[in-house]
Amino acid sequence: MIVLISGATHTGKTALAQQLTERYKIPYFSIDHLKMGLIRSGQTPLTVNDDEKLTPYLWSIVKEMVKTAIENRQDMIVEGCYIPFDCKNDFDDSYLRHIKHYCLVMTERYIENNFDDILRFENTIERRSCAGDINKNELIEENRRNFALCEKYGVERIIIDGSYCADIEL
Repeated sequence: MIVLISGATHTGKTALAQQLTERYKIPYFSIDHLKMGLIRSGQTPLTVNDDEKLTPYLWSIVKEMVKTAIENRQDMIVEGCYIPFDCKNDFDDSYLRHIKHYCLVMTERYIENNFDDILRFENTIERRSCAGDINKNELIEENRRNFALCEKYGVERIIIDGSYCADIEL
């Protein structure tokens, strides 16, 4: 099984992937690691600020990794904000039956009530070079947009509202 975990920045994608890895002994792959490897090695002229260009560039690689894992009957968790909402269009049915896509979405209320905690926990799994550079209103808007895109493309949402609770039973 391939588990795709997407969502806005700071929603806990990496923490959830780490939790699932520990529980189910399935390796996880962070698209951010691929991004930084390609940028630091000079394999791409893109930078960390090129999000709109990075999604199609990185996804073109990751989707082939997903296909290879399925063909080899390997389980994998893939997490990152560079998973397109319409990614199902990149796979035929023989692949899709092995893929589950979840998107973490924080409600506006959760962000308003917990913004300080969101910042406090931003380095729990990975060290962010831009720690603290997040804007509350932009985070709210990104989560609203992701909620709507999940609805449009049929991506299963994990809603983070009253308290932080993101979990998946595989």
